[in-house]
Amino acid sequence: MSLLNLTKSQEIFEKSKQVIAGGVNSPVRAFIGLGVDPLIVEKGKGDTIWDADGKTYIDYCMSWGALLHGHAPKTIVEKAKRRLEDGSSFGIATSIEPELANQIVNLMPGIEELRFVSSGTEATMTAARLARGYTGRSLIIKFNGHYHGHADLFLVQAGSGVSQVSSTSCSEGVPHDIVKNTLSLPFNDLEKVRQLFHDPYYSQQIAGVIVEPIAANMGVVPAAQEFLELLRVETNRIGAVLIFDEVISGFRVGLQSAQGLYDIDPDLTCLGKIVGGGFPAAAFGGKKKVMEHLAPTGGVYQAGTLSGNPVAMQAGLETLQLAMRMGFYEELEAKTRLITEPVRMALQDRNLDACLQEAVGMFTLFWGPRQVRCFEDLKQLNKERFKQFFCYLLERGVYFSPSPYEACFISAAHTEEHLINTRDLLIEFIKDI
Repeated sequence: MSLLNLTKSQEIFEKSKQVIAGGVNSPVRAFIGLGVDPLIVEKGKGDTIWDADGKTYIDYCMSWGALLHGHAPKTIVEKAKRRLEDGSSFGIATSIEPELANQIVNLMPGIEELRFVSSGTEATMTAARLARGYTGRSLIIKFNGHYHGHADLFLVQAGSGVSQVSSTSCSEGVPHDIVKNTLSLPFNDLEKVRQLFHDPYYSQQIAGVIVEPIAANMGVVPAAQEFLELLRVETNRIGAVLIFDEVISGFRVGLQSAQGLYDIDPDLTCLGKIVGGGFPAAAFGGKKKVMEHLAPTGGVYQAGTLSGNPVAMQAGLETLQLAMRMGFYEELEAKTRLITEPVRMALQDRNLDACLQEAVGMFTLFWGPRQVRCFEDLKQLNKERFKQFFCYLLERGVYFSPSPYEACFISAAHTEEHLINTRDLLIEFIKDI
């Protein structure tokens, strides 16, 4: 393609495709199926981003939820810069690591010890390995539509319980021998969970169950209280490890995360995004009796050159300290409802096949289904309507997460003016359908 007459963003993307696979370093950034060119971002401040051509957008992706306080918040930037001036990486332990670890342990009752890693995928992958090492069993149970990173064992589409337990990979390059020990069940389906856990064969093979207490990679779909309580009861009964994947919900919905809202302590918790304050960092942690099986004290191996990176640790610590301000999450919830409540009313007034689902600081507007409780409900998803909706907002300077299966995020930096502007655009689109 000739680079003549292209915008700067288009030119950059064309050049990227020559040297980067697919032109992007994560598939969703390619805007496949949306009918518009990928966004090329130059900078961000507060709740706003600027593309390579100087256009501005109110940002509701917020680095997929990592930016709890918005883009480039002053105190986080200042503290990260100071830490950077003392060295960006050592591959040796530093004093800032236990500071952030102590903060997390003090806030979350379900975590007694933790280990820092560099990505959510590393956290969930190692938690599953640790569950297997701790129990001496092989099977990992996940739920349809839940994304736990791109480790081979999680890239599974499966049937619903004991009647259909054959696992098939949803990615090329993942051998059946790897995914045969991962079973995927319908989310929020209590009967299928009971059926599997009371099966004489499977109940003795289950090492762990991993679940997003508030699913966010198929849109915002909270677990039912009784569903999580059942998982806790059944994993305790058979001696399996209950893993909460809170890579997205961790410190997004409260200082004790989703497990605090549900009042359920898992055996292991995976954290990411917010704990790095906008830098690549994640963590997994839990009960000491499980964590002590991790090397160097135990036989379950995990390592990482950049794990506990001091700049990321400093940014994460400042992020949590800012979130501990009195009334922080109440304000974040109020900002969320400034958009969600009027939009939900507009959908009801028009009696549209759509629904809006939310948790503190995040929401998804689903086009097609009237309610989403599990991945199977998304068979009704109207992808063409989402494409129209996404482009409508983008043309008007509002950037929503570029997939009908994803959440949008609100930060402490979102201004009332921008929230109201966005709300009015959403209602206008609904009225024009």
